[in-house]
Amino acid sequence: MIEEIWIRSLGVIGDARLPLGPGFTAITGETGAGKTMVVTALGLLLGERSDAAVIRSGSSQAVVEGRWIVDPNGAVAERARDAGGDLDGAELILARSVSTEGRSRAIIGGRTTPVGVLNELGQQLVVVHGQSDQVRLRSASAQREALDRFAGAELSRLLGDYQDVYREWQARQGELDVLVAEQDRRSREAEELRVAMAEIEEVAPLRGEDVELGERSDRLTNLEDLRVAASQAHEAISAQTSDDGADVLTLLDAARRSLERVVAHDTSLAPMVEGLQNAVILATEISGQLSSYLGDLDTDGGRELEVVQDRRSQLSQLVRKYGTDLDEVIDYLESGSGRLLELDNDADRISGLREQVDADRDRVIALAEQLSGVRRAAAERLGAGVTAELAALAMANSRLIVEVQDRPEYSLNGKDQVSILLQPHQGSEPLPLAKGASGGELSRVMLAIEVVISANDPVPTFIFDEVDAGVGGASAIEIGRRLAQLSRTAQVIVVTHLAQVAAFATNHLRVLKDDSGYVTASSVEQLHGEQRIVEMARLLSGLSDSESGLAHARELLEMARTRVD
Repeated sequence: MIEEIWIRSLGVIGDARLPLGPGFTAITGETGAGKTMVVTALGLLLGERSDAAVIRSGSSQAVVEGRWIVDPNGAVAERARDAGGDLDGAELILARSVSTEGRSRAIIGGRTTPVGVLNELGQQLVVVHGQSDQVRLRSASAQREALDRFAGAELSRLLGDYQDVYREWQARQGELDVLVAEQDRRSREAEELRVAMAEIEEVAPLRGEDVELGERSDRLTNLEDLRVAASQAHEAISAQTSDDGADVLTLLDAARRSLERVVAHDTSLAPMVEGLQNAVILATEISGQLSSYLGDLDTDGGRELEVVQDRRSQLSQLVRKYGTDLDEVIDYLESGSGRLLELDNDADRISGLREQVDADRDRVIALAEQLSGVRRAAAERLGAGVTAELAALAMANSRLIVEVQDRPEYSLNGKDQVSILLQPHQGSEPLPLAKGASGGELSRVMLAIEVVISANDPVPTFIFDEVDAGVGGASAIEIGRRLAQLSRTAQVIVVTHLAQVAAFATNHLRVLKDDSGYVTASSVEQLHGEQRIVEMARLLSGLSDSESGLAHARELLEMARTRVD
């Protein structure tokens, strides 16, 4: 329930507070005073699209704030907390601002949130009916939604089950369609993968093998240079046929012996003798290593180089075809095996999916038939209930018919085409609402439908904007009486220009103009006693000080007090 709304700089409204509360609130006022801005403000609080054009001239932004009373343990409170908002007991504050630059800001329980969250909450808090909603009620989808609301929890549960199965069916059907459509391409991909896997497996590359082969190739290509250099180094260290014996080992040994002869006379030479001894040992070891190295070079290097080069050529071909380097080729082999297994299972997957799709379709058909049965039974009850309401709304000869027919295809909402028809009088042909009802009749049909639906699908708050357009007299009185009845189970807020409707309100607000034509901070008044009688007289005759108008207003208010059953 909306406890209060504060509006600032919205349209012609400069600053206004609207005390609402439970029951039936009527909002009246002169043309252009800003009554419609109240509905616009509520729309902003409920997450509707914002428009900078609604900002009051001379202001930088429009602000709307609403104070709601909600169940602290209910779904609305839980969603508000999920969005980061806080409640003060059962009180929830919603706010919305719109700047002249077009920026919009939503606040729930003191926390800035996406506007979409306001919309989520609004769908649970309020049902709004206005002239645009009359047009919407003429659409097939809106008529189906109205019937589904009336059908209540049984249909809601069944529809949820159906939609779950329908989505699974569509998802699997889509996957099957893709597999079948791409079957030839996937078969070609599988064959290409088989060829590639066979070629790579035949070569059997190893990680790092290309680097190792490159090093071996460089060594074998420069084999003669390596032999000459190693031979010269070996000869220099330990010459086998030197005439003068001037190799490294000979010279080092001679130096060592020379120092050993005199080391007894100067012990500081001892470390040098030891160093020379170590040098002889190291040179001897290097000489042996060079000898072994030369021995290894004596093998058939040309033949080995040919083998290495052939292997490198094989690896290069794989890299050119299947990657940028050898590691990528090996990765391709490893991942390709899994992909090939997947592609080779296409036939089994297609067969399995077809079985699942057929099973899903059977479940969709079965659940859709149950949906249709529930809707047809609800359609009869809804038609009968609304017809009875229309009789009380000065449309006694009219009859509402709700038809449920099969559509050619299944959709997310089943296979039903719902049509709401109006038979204006007995013997006439039932016509769609768009053709069978005038604007005033459509207002009454909307109200009758909402009154009947609310018994099965209660909503905390109903807002009606000019629901009485095009009606008057006894019809207007019946509209007011039905709104008063609806307010027994829900909060009802009505923007009206008819005294016959406003007379039934338990809370009457008047939107005023000041001398400049703008609405000021004191422009919204809560009317009591004589103030209300004066406003009712103005609505009846356009004259607030006419004695006959005032008398008629008192009579109308007294009638309203006694006519609410």
